[in-house]
Amino acid sequence: MTEPHVRPARSADLESFAAVLGDREFFDDRFERQRKGDGKLFLAWLGPQPAGAVYLWLEEAEEPAIRDHLPHVPLITHLAVHRGLRRNGVGTALVDAAERCLVEQGFDRVALAVQTDNRYAAGLYEKLEYRDWGFGEVTCYARTTLPDGTVLIEPERCYVRVKNLIPVTPAPRTEAWSVGASHPG
Repeated sequence: MTEPHVRPARSADLESFAAVLGDREFFDDRFERQRKGDGKLFLAWLGPQPAGAVYLWLEEAEEPAIRDHLPHVPLITHLAVHRGLRRNGVGTALVDAAERCLVEQGFDRVALAVQTDNRYAAGLYEKLEYRDWGFGEVTCYARTTLPDGTVLIEPERCYVRVKNLIPVTPAPRTEAWSVGASHPG
């Protein structure tokens, strides 16, 4: 199969992605936030087929605990991959695009929240080197607009994961030891 192609959303993309992934209001809201510079909506295709989306949240986190412990840290949110196209590198390509965008903008960390019962997503984030943030679980709120226009807000228990985008280089050793030399002490 072809490699995923990822780029920031354009208004002409929204209808087809909403048809495949659902929740047109979500796409409209995130595209408007992108237009204002508050984030970036990335879309992925496999060949000509809409395959997935992710939103890079550049505003302060809505969740108080995340906002308090990770001020000014961007969030990767709402990663969605079409059910029939999973395990084709779409999620990885979307996260990679978001991370590259952040590095280009000078950010050195990124965070995300994943539902405690979503083992598939948690496994992906672990593989992509996202690590536990150390402050326990957080209640996040999923907002979904139903076909009749009703907005459904549901609490979700989430783990928060953080990734350093700039590799940590070990400090140079202050002592030099030649190969075969014994270490004193």
